[in-house]
Amino acid sequence: MKSLLLLGCFTCSFLFAAEVEVTANKFFADEKKLISVFEGNVKIVKENDTLSASKIIIEFDEKKQPLRYIATGNAKGNMLMNGKKYYGEAEKMTYETSKSQYTFEKKAFLHEIDTDKKVFGDFIKADQISGQYEVDGKGKAPVKFIFKVEDQKK
Repeated sequence: MKSLLLLGCFTCSFLFAAEVEVTANKFFADEKKLISVFEGNVKIVKENDTLSASKIIIEFDEKKQPLRYIATGNAKGNMLMNGKKYYGEAEKMTYETSKSQYTFEKKAFLHEIDTDKKVFGDFIKADQISGQYEVDGKGKAPVKFIFKVEDQKK
């Protein structure tokens, strides 16, 4: 398996000046369109966050800083939001760096690991800083929220 490792100027941060590591089987960049396309077993790691998918497109600003990460094809991620660990998956995941916001689309699932809260829907938007998220079934199915409660017996 051919592997690609890209560090540094192209992908130097999700939020701040932190190192980002991208591995993939295939890489394409278009300097004029300010995009990089990674395909085949793509994995991005930045500090506590990981994102993996069959294909990830990274869109950059003029200063070559990432604006948006768009993952498609078995998209999965582990992220830290508001000090809590989460796992999410969907057919399409987008991370917008300026908003510190994840969007999960089609067969979306988000799991707060420590409390075991789980949400399912066709669309989930999650704010990485505040820890707030909203879920929509988009008329296809109801959203589902699963959580545990402890009975308080007197």
